[in-house]
Amino acid sequence: MSLPQFLLLLLAIGLEVLATLSLKLSEGFTRLIPSILVAVGYGFAFYLQALLLKQNVPVGVIYAIWSGLGTVSVALIAVWLWGEKLSLPAILGIALVIVGVALINLTTQNAH
Repeated sequence: MSLPQFLLLLLAIGLEVLATLSLKLSEGFTRLIPSILVAVGYGFAFYLQALLLKQNVPVGVIYAIWSGLGTVSVALIAVWLWGEKLSLPAILGIALVIVGVALINLTTQNAH
């Protein structure tokens, strides 16, 4: 994956994280602005992923990095914003996701 492609993927991840955090703030889609952010954030995140797929970036790589970094980001931001607690197994799981995403990215870089 080239640097511009990786930056596009990071933007997609950022939009997905915004959408997921907004989902909590939408209170079951009863609050307008957070509800709009959910739809727009997910919509643009998937659009950017589609652009990457059009550039022949492997779907497994895109989705693994997108979901992994998105999951870690949401978990850590939720701790910071809302004081959510992470158990030791959750912290270990997050560390494993980070290692997994790094391995996928490093092996994909070397495979091409």
